[in-house]
Amino acid sequence: MKNQNIVYKILISGLLFLGTGCTNLDETVYDKITAEGTVLTEEDLTSIIAPAYTSFRGIFWNWDGLHDLYEESSDCLVTPQRNGIGWGDYYITMHQHTWGSTLPHAEGNWSYMYTGVNSVNRAIYQIEQIEGIANKDKVIQELKALRAIYYYLLLDNFRNVPIVTSFINPPGYLPVQNTGKEVYDFVESELKTALPFLSDENNTETYGKVTKWAVKMTLAKLYLNAQVYIGTPKWNEALAEVNEIIASGKFSLASNYADNFKIKNEGSPEEILSIPFDQVKTGGSYWPFKSLAAPSQATFEMSGGPWNGTGAIPQFIDTYDPDDQRLKDCWLGGKQYTSKGESIMVDGKQFEYINFMTSVNGCEPNEGYRLVKYEIGTGDIGQTSNDVPFYRYTDALMIKAECLLRTGDAEGAAAIVSQIRQRDFKNTNPGKATVSGTKLTGGSVYKYGTYASGVITKLEGGADIQYGGFLDELAWEFIGEAHRKQDLIRFGVFTKKSWFSHTPNGDFRSILPIPQSVRDTNSNLKQNPGYN
Repeated sequence: MKNQNIVYKILISGLLFLGTGCTNLDETVYDKITAEGTVLTEEDLTSIIAPAYTSFRGIFWNWDGLHDLYEESSDCLVTPQRNGIGWGDYYITMHQHTWGSTLPHAEGNWSYMYTGVNSVNRAIYQIEQIEGIANKDKVIQELKALRAIYYYLLLDNFRNVPIVTSFINPPGYLPVQNTGKEVYDFVESELKTALPFLSDENNTETYGKVTKWAVKMTLAKLYLNAQVYIGTPKWNEALAEVNEIIASGKFSLASNYADNFKIKNEGSPEEILSIPFDQVKTGGSYWPFKSLAAPSQATFEMSGGPWNGTGAIPQFIDTYDPDDQRLKDCWLGGKQYTSKGESIMVDGKQFEYINFMTSVNGCEPNEGYRLVKYEIGTGDIGQTSNDVPFYRYTDALMIKAECLLRTGDAEGAAAIVSQIRQRDFKNTNPGKATVSGTKLTGGSVYKYGTYASGVITKLEGGADIQYGGFLDELAWEFIGEAHRKQDLIRFGVFTKKSWFSHTPNGDFRSILPIPQSVRDTNSNLKQNPGYN
């Protein structure tokens, strides 16, 4: 390394960008480095690439990030006003689908995703200046594939976004907005172009990196949702991608569902693309604190009191079979105890999480089960070490099952779903693991309708949802993994059904608004239909 400050400056430039408008792609920090005569070498490669990947952590777990966006706008989770505590505010807006162009979740995700894009563009620019790098094309194509994954997320949420592939732009540059179809084609092309250059290994060297299999999962997701994105179903194309992943033999189902979400989950045979976290070195997962109530500090020996925010919508908890192990693996409910087994007492009564909520405008601190799917460690300080399995093998299997279901092979789909369910009923009632094609093609067991104080005030039910039985399976398997919003949209439920304090509020809400703060700085951006 010819300048000892280079790593520091690269990292600082990435941090500075977090606070800027994400279509303002003029970056002055690199110009300063160039002016100082800094010469990058192959030794700097790891430090150059790192920020492009670390952006992924912010996208998933940052405040108002992907997890909140996909789960809190859905029929599974809600952050209500907590009596005597707070919360509510724009989380109620998320739940009720009443957001406008200043929704913090839209602004946050736009920022996080374009930070990722910008970090990739910077890394590619820097690498292109270095001579003599072995396999330079491979390195650059890996980065382009990562950028395509970021654009897949932008497509999924905003649809009509600028495609920016250069890092250095002329003064006053304002990106031009692309159509959803153009973004779709860009993502598909970039991923396919990168495929021949990427590793097909699945080992410690490729862990957390974009490989051939991560690209194929992204293509499968792109095709799975193609009817939503571009109006053309591509079930066979999605099936072909996951069939290659399955046939590779490099992945398998974990013996236990919970193994995928443990603090030390790096060895899970399911993880196709993971987002690494470490409590000390690469923190960012605040989830246990946002969800749990303060008394749970004694249960998990946390270093501080949790903030008592998000809980499960009771209608969703009611969909579980009591023998499904995922109910206990994912949710904390009932009477609560300290880590030593002693009853946790609050105001003279044992504290208990109840499967009941009053209203989104006012819930007691103990209302709603709490999501504990990601293992909580002793002494948790709000920065956990659970890696996020962004793509895992079960997802590939479920994509195959859905494609079979939608192309007429319901029994083939049922065989896959039954295989997955075996681990969830093996210790309770193994016979319940088996489901039929008829069950998957039939309606959902979710009792949709408005809900208040434990009563469904206007029952809509889920019997009319095509493939509703499969939609239920997706919820039980992937709750808390930032899937639900996308799945509800694909199955035509997101803007059509009511749950808890939410009622339908316009089909246009399947796409987020272009943030007003971004439009204020770029006159080339037009608002998505339905928003002011």
